[in-house]
Formats: sequence, C-alpha cells, structure tokens
Amino acid sequence: MSIDPWDTELPERLALLHQLSFDIEEGYDFEPYTRFLTAEDTAQWLQAWSGNPYATGAQFRVFGQDGTGGYAAFWMVLPQTPIEQQPIVFLGSEGESGVIARDLDDFLWLLAGGVGPREALDYPHVSATPNAAFQAFAHQHAHSREQSVFEVIDNAHLTYPGFTEELERLCHPE
Repeated sequence: MSIDPWDTELPERLALLHQLSFDIEEGYDFEPYTRFLTAEDTAQWLQAWSGNPYATGAQFRVFGQDGTGGYAAFWMVLPQTPIEQQPIVFLGSEGESGVIARDLDDFLWLLAGGVGPREALDYPHVSATPNAAFQAFAHQHAHSREQSVFEVIDNAHLTYPGFTEELERLCHPE
C-alpha cells in the first residue's frame, strides 16, 4: 500500500486516541495532532533536525509532539504495509531518537501503561502508573494482547535495532 505524502488524515484509531486527554500531570508530555504534518512541514523539520538539506521526510508521518518540540511519528520502513502496522519513533528536539513501539497496537499499550512517547525514550525502565482511560481505550481498540510498558519498549528495540544507523545515514549522507 503506497502512502500519499500529501494526505494528512490520521487513521481512525489514532484520531480517536487523540481525543483522549494527554495530561502532563498524569505523565504524558505529549500534544497530539488532529492531522499529520504536511509533507512540506515534515521535510523542513527533518532538514533542520538532521542537518541534511536533501532530506525529504517521506519516511516519517508525524502525529504529535512533546513540550520541547520533539516529534512522535510513524517510521514508514515496511513497504506495502498499512500505516498502523509501521513502527512508531520519537525524534527529540536535541537529537535523541529511538523506536518506541512496533506499531499502533503496541503504542496503545505503552500509553495504557502510563508512558508517553518522550518518556518511553528517556525513561524506558521507570515504573509508571497505568492510566485507566488509556487502558480502556487499548482494551477496546488494540488488535493485540495486552503488554507491559517494558515489553512494548523491549520488543520495539529488538524488532528494529537498525533505526539509529538509518538516522546516521540520513544525517550524514555519503
């Protein structure tokens, strides 16, 4: 399935998720978007973030940010695969980055466990307090079995160990 880089409409489950309250006092430093960033905005951001004036950003579909301007995005690395089955990454405002969930289902369980995108990257082994609203949402909308925060993060790292190297190539093209 080819993804139109100009289409900014969120998948239905992600749009529904973004209607929940992401409260900083409940551990979520996350501002969900109602639409994906446009292709132009993604390219401009990635060029600035990576220092590569030729970066197009086509491999990322940004759907939210933290308070410092770091982005949560689908990493479009699996050809012919629906967007909800693509890995989710966080790209911080200071250059920090990592895969935080294998797909949207895992992302739902991450949030259910009380951990947002930035927290998954910065504090992957901190015990968080599960969030009842996000737990209910995950139980209703995830197509996978329930997972702990630790399982989600560990599975993401094990499934996509080459993400850092891919970013290095993007930031320092040959």
